[in-house]
Amino acid sequence: MENCLFCRIIAGEIPGDKVYEDDHVYAFRDINPQAPVHVLIVPKKHLANILECDAETAAALTDAIRAIAKQEGIDESGFRVISNCGADGAQSVNHLHVHLLGGKKLAERMA
Repeated sequence: MENCLFCRIIAGEIPGDKVYEDDHVYAFRDINPQAPVHVLIVPKKHLANILECDAETAAALTDAIRAIAKQEGIDESGFRVISNCGADGAQSVNHLHVHLLGGKKLAERMA
């Protein structure tokens, strides 16, 4: 999608603080972090949300989560993975993405 914010970040048209990239996934730091570690992990293939996710993309996202958690030093202490879906799910960019949050004790309850 040519006007998709995340597609433009992946293409290098808009700067992003990249922390990870492979053939299928691009990951960068959230510009409004909600935890010391807050990384957005997006498939390079444009998918609107998790409902469009195929098995190959799901596996690539999982592999990236594992690699980034280790790279960021939160693989043993713990972290949270969130994917918002649709307007009522608070999805602000219509490109599938997961938030990886950690680096501190997170609240047990989400608002």
